[in-house]
Amino acid sequence: MTFATTLRFSLLGAAMSATLGLIGCSNSTDTATTDENSTVDSDKPAKTIAITQIVEHPSLDEMRRGIIDELADNGYVKDQNLTVNFQSAQGNTATAGQIAKQFAGDNPDAIVAISTPSAQSIVASTKTVPVIYTAISDPVAAKLIDENNTPIQANVTGLSSVLPIEPQLDNILKIVPHAKTIGYVYSPGEVNSVVVLNQLKKAAPALGLKILDVTANRPTDVAMATRSLAGRVDVIYTSLDNNVVSGFEAMAGAANELDIPIIASDEFSVRRGATAALGVNDYDFGRTTGKMVYRVLNDEAVNTIKPEVMNTLTLYVSPKHAAKQGVSLTDDLLKNAINVDNKAQNATK
Repeated sequence: MTFATTLRFSLLGAAMSATLGLIGCSNSTDTATTDENSTVDSDKPAKTIAITQIVEHPSLDEMRRGIIDELADNGYVKDQNLTVNFQSAQGNTATAGQIAKQFAGDNPDAIVAISTPSAQSIVASTKTVPVIYTAISDPVAAKLIDENNTPIQANVTGLSSVLPIEPQLDNILKIVPHAKTIGYVYSPGEVNSVVVLNQLKKAAPALGLKILDVTANRPTDVAMATRSLAGRVDVIYTSLDNNVVSGFEAMAGAANELDIPIIASDEFSVRRGATAALGVNDYDFGRTTGKMVYRVLNDEAVNTIKPEVMNTLTLYVSPKHAAKQGVSLTDDLLKNAINVDNKAQNATK
């Protein structure tokens, strides 16, 4: 079984009023499209869900699309019997808190929180409205569930993705065999990213690797942080840090100048400039989350829906970006991966 198939490891009424006064957020009914063949189930009463995410970038947006498509395929079609109110905090945690309070007051049938900062804000704002979190790397560290997989509140459940660090490091060494020092650009304000950093530092020495971490508190800091690694690292690894992903083209541009390959953990980072990534499929992640949301809309008590972990990993590669970053990908590696360069070519035909 290849990376490109499956690798399993144990491991949000109407659009919100413009008078909300949420400064710096994106406020709209969701623009994600649904399958034209989706059919409204006339037996299902109209429902409203609220969706919030810390920032808009391709990976999180693709998850949101998957959620809406999954609901549509199960009879809840957006703008027909389903109202979808969406807001992005545009990377601002204070705005995420404002959005959370507004959504809690609106009392929709369910709130979907995409990303750790958004989930933490929503959970802190309501103990009654069903909350489904998603795009979480470590729900325990984020204090959404405990170590026994029990949500900290009865109105919470969700989907996380545990990306084991050892396979990530093995993948890095397959692509950059001579690597000795791995650069890690991250935002110290994101729990997910701090968790990954700690895991890297713990696992790297056994493989003869060192981790050099640099901070980027805002997307505008990403390029400078990347350039600070010049001559100090052999490769850069990125997790789904929302600041980094929001400024990913800047990171890729700097890495290209420095001939430092970037290994990421999501498909869209490869499309946007990384050499490769070993991670979950974002759309499939959204579809799986959508199944949980559907159960809530179908009147299943949220406290009976156990939190889940999605741990199917896929290897994505871009020979084009690899060449720009000074590495070549072996035939064996290409054989076991999804080449996003080919997918891009096919999409234009």
